[in-house]
Order: sequence, then C-alpha cells, then structure tokens
Amino acid sequence: MNRRNLFGAAVALIAAIGLVGCKEEKAASEQAAAKPAETVHWKMVTSWPKNFPGLGTAAERLAERINAMSAGRLTVKVYAAGELVPALEVFDAVSRGTAEMGHGTPYYWKGKVPAAQFFSSVPFGLSTLEMNAWLSKGGGQALWDETYAPFGVKPLAAGNTTMQMGGWFNKEINSLDDIKGLKIRMPGLGGEVWSKLGAITVNLPGGEIFTSLQTGAIDATDWVGPYNDLAFGLHKAAKYYYFPGWQEPQAVVESMVNQKAFDALPADLQAIVVEAARAATLDMMDDYVFNNAKALQSLKNEGVQFKRLPDEVLQAMREQSDVVLETLAAENDLNGRIWASQKTFLEEASAMQTLTEKELYNWR
Repeated sequence: MNRRNLFGAAVALIAAIGLVGCKEEKAASEQAAAKPAETVHWKMVTSWPKNFPGLGTAAERLAERINAMSAGRLTVKVYAAGELVPALEVFDAVSRGTAEMGHGTPYYWKGKVPAAQFFSSVPFGLSTLEMNAWLSKGGGQALWDETYAPFGVKPLAAGNTTMQMGGWFNKEINSLDDIKGLKIRMPGLGGEVWSKLGAITVNLPGGEIFTSLQTGAIDATDWVGPYNDLAFGLHKAAKYYYFPGWQEPQAVVESMVNQKAFDALPADLQAIVVEAARAATLDMMDDYVFNNAKALQSLKNEGVQFKRLPDEVLQAMREQSDVVLETLAAENDLNGRIWASQKTFLEEASAMQTLTEKELYNWR
C-alpha cells in the first residue's frame, strides 16, 4: 500500500472513531436530559392560623414562589400553627429538623434566644426601611446568623408588617397609674417595658387573643395593625384602639431554615430560597401599607374609639425602653455588639430621615 492509500485509511479510521464518540456523547446527553431532576420536599411550619391575612398568606406565597422559581425541584408544604407543631415552637422544630423551614417572628423565641428580640423590633427604634437596610447593608444579617448558628438555624427576613398600633384596651390609659396591674398580651421588648411600669404581661399566640380579651383573661393586647386586627375581630372584644405603636415601629417576619437542610441544597436552589425570602419582604410591605389603609377606614366606620397614649406615658415608656435595651445588651458580648451596631445605624439614619421623611409627613 502506497503512502497516499495509507494516509487515506488513517483519515477514515479517525473519522470513524470520531463518529462513534459523537454518537456516544449524544446518547449520554439524551439520557441525562431524559432523567428527571431530583426533587427536594420541605415542610414549613408557621406561627400563624391557616391562611390568616398578611401573615399566614405570606407563608403560602413564599412557598409558592420557591416552588415556581425552582421549577418544582424544591417544593415546600406549609403547615399552620398547631397542624404540625404549636405556634410558639416553630424555632425548636426547625432547629431539630422536624421541619426544614419555619415562618414566624424572632421575639417569639426570646426564652431560648434572648438576642433574637433585636431582630424583631426595638421600641422607639428603626423604621421598616431602616431595619431592612441595617440587615442587608449594615452588618445586621451577619449578627443574626451568628445568633442563630448555635441552634443550627439560618435566619432570613421574609416580611415586615410595618409600623404597628399601640394595641386594644378595655381600660383607658390616662396616666401611669392606670398601667398598674393591667393584664396585657405583648411579646418581646415592648412587653418588658410594660412590666417595668407595673403591668402584668403574657405571651399568647394569635389564635388565643380574641377569646382571652373577650373573657377578661387579659385587659389589653397588641397584635399588629388594622389589617390583621380587623381580621381577628378585635374591635368586637375591646373598647379602645390606642396609638402609636411605640413598641414596634416595624416588625420583621422571618423565614428560618434548618442549616443542614440548606447546606444540602445545590447552589442554585440555595440562591432561590434566599431571593424568594427577599421578594417576600417587599411583597408583605406592600400588602400591609395597602390593606392597613383600607382596614383603618373600616374600623372607623365600625365606630372604633381611637386614642393616643398620653405624653406622660410615652415618655416613661421611652425611658424604660432605654433601660431594658441596655440591660439586654449588657448580658453578653454578642448582645452588646448587636445593640451597638443597631444603635449606631439608628443615629445615622435619624439624621437623614429628619430632613426627608419627617418633613414629608409634617407637610402632608
């Protein structure tokens, strides 16, 4: 065989090998495409009644958003308070891995994680926009991660109810003397302030508030604002609706994720969980601003008596809030660092808001 024939044979052999290789790669590619992506199924336990407006529905929408963004690769089934675990045991359930996700608010876990209260709401503290900025840009998220890390829980802001109301009362508050012995449902740091002034505070899940108020088991309660309070019918169980919501100038709603479950996800599904929670925060803010305005008018039409807390009372609450916050901050190094970070940003943000938001509201 001459050189030309040898060269032709070699070329033909190489082409044949390449053709076989291409066919094998194509077959492998088709086989991979035909194989369905692995589906991960999660449970989300919540602190809210089933489909409760704004809170329960927000958990459902978060789950739907994750399902849609992942094209069904990560599905989340939502359980209302009491369906899988009680409302105030959501954190423990996520920590143990009983559920991969939870939906609640940080101050509900203050008995187990006292520092969690800083990430819910601070009396006379940050506004909704300021809180979101501190978490995402001011180092707040890193401190929150550090707070929950010993429990194997990853925290994510997944909503905000915006500034709340002062609460529903069956007794008028005309002076500090009226607070002595008052039985009030108020969780978090606000509840501690009421206690400092002589009230008796309790922490009840939302589903128990109406009956407790109606039967006289409590004299007063905070809940959220017109949107949620109207849905619970609290105006039918109390005489007076007090403002302002000094105890919660904003209130973070969180999505907790079991850290091991989160780490087991591929990077794209991890990103979906994080970004779905960020989207849920904006969605809830819109929900509350819009629906609070409408519900407020409905309550006025119902003849609800709106009352402003006296300046004497608000001043005393401001003073006691400082005491409560400084006491909590002094408990350990982590608490101190959280409060120092938040307080520094509060001072910086206040200077800007005085020139902008405050002026707008004054002139409107």
